[in-house]
Amino acid sequence: MTQFKDRQKAFEAKFQRDQEFQFRVKARRNRLLGLWAAEKIGLGGQDAEAYAKEVVASDFDEPGDNDVMRKVVDDLQGNGVSMDDTAIRKQMGILLETAKEQMAEEA
Repeated sequence: MTQFKDRQKAFEAKFQRDQEFQFRVKARRNRLLGLWAAEKIGLGGQDAEAYAKEVVASDFDEPGDNDVMRKVVDDLQGNGVSMDDTAIRKQMGILLETAKEQMAEEA
C-alpha cells in the first residue's frame, strides 16, 4: 500500500510541475507576442516591454487564448496595422515553440 501512495504522490507532484511549466511557457509566449506586436505598432524599448506586460496580463481575463488575441488584434488595428487572425494565431504557435525552447534551455 505504501508503494501505491508513493507512486500517487510522485504522479501528483509531476502533474503539478507540468502544469506550472505550461503556465510559465504560455506567459513567456504571451510576452514574446507582446514584443512582436509592439514592433509592428512601432513601440520600442521600455514602451515595448510595458506593452508586452499588458499582453501577459490580458490572459487572465478569461480561459483560453481569445482574450490575448482580442487585445493584440484590437491594438494592431487601432494603430493602423492590418493583420488577420490567422496570421496572429500562426505567430502565436511559432512563439509557443520558441517559449518552450527558451524555458527548456533555462531549466
